[in-house]
Amino acid sequence: MDCIFCKIVEGSIPSRKVYEDEHVYAFEDIQPQAPVHLLVIPKKHIASMNEAEPEDAELLGRVLLAAKKVANDAGLAESGYRLINNIGKDSGQVVFHIHVHVLGGEKLGALNAQPAS
Repeated sequence: MDCIFCKIVEGSIPSRKVYEDEHVYAFEDIQPQAPVHLLVIPKKHIASMNEAEPEDAELLGRVLLAAKKVANDAGLAESGYRLINNIGKDSGQVVFHIHVHVLGGEKLGALNAQPAS
């Protein structure tokens, strides 16, 4: 499998880890879109939410709880933060390994999707 996030989890590609447990890995995004931009991924490869199965429910819950933890650890809990999960190429998903973006550290603007030209 040629998944960059799987390679990050196995350690063959370096990352700036902020959290890890037996099911979840979180690290700093290399192209941050906010002062704090973290990615939280399951260690199990799931390409996107479209491929998630009922047996993945507990794992997906662990991903969300890890997102809460890393946001809190980054000092975002009081002021607020945004969680984003893009699904499919038209949504902007670039890496096809399910992941949650944790964005914060400043007042974030409204999500105003502009039609593609």
